[in-house]
Amino acid sequence: MRKIELSTIYFNKITKEKKVTESSEKIENTNRGYKLYDIMSSITTGVFFVAVIFVFLVRGVGVEGISMQPTLDNGDYVIVSSMFYEVERGDIVVISPYKDLKKPIIKRVIGVEGDVVDIDFKAHKVYVNSVELDEPYIGALTARRYDVKFPVTVPEGCYFVLGDNRNDSLDSRSSQVGFVESEAVFGKVILKMVSLGSTKNGG
Repeated sequence: MRKIELSTIYFNKITKEKKVTESSEKIENTNRGYKLYDIMSSITTGVFFVAVIFVFLVRGVGVEGISMQPTLDNGDYVIVSSMFYEVERGDIVVISPYKDLKKPIIKRVIGVEGDVVDIDFKAHKVYVNSVELDEPYIGALTARRYDVKFPVTVPEGCYFVLGDNRNDSLDSRSSQVGFVESEAVFGKVILKMVSLGSTKNGG
């Protein structure tokens, strides 16, 4: 009789330990499930916010042509802020197709509304409000003329733009581009991402 009681007690002890172990495993599995859910939820939320940012705030734009060399090369990829930005002198902007332009162009803002822009093509110098610009970003001295006569005053709500590759850029020196209205500016370049290494003429 004593042996039976001891066996029963031992069996009950094993059963309780097994139930405790199973209960602990269930709790652990539940905790793992919650942790996995939290991770997936965080990833989903992160992806959503990144998508919102790229749809409404910034855009990726590929550079075509060599008009912005050496700053930007053909095949480069830039991030453009399309909302909540203020264009200032020296900014690089993406301009939507307008007038005779069939595709977007990327240029540097040289003058804003009210500025007087003058170019001395003999001395290869650019002046804004009678002050010579310091332009370490250009690839060559400004020598190429188009049909616009200087000096010019930038109208209200407009910008005067030039390419950094001054002798291979269609920009505000030409009436084909002229003064760029603010509504035509798609966005401001805020970051250069990668270079795909291709080279072809244009832009």
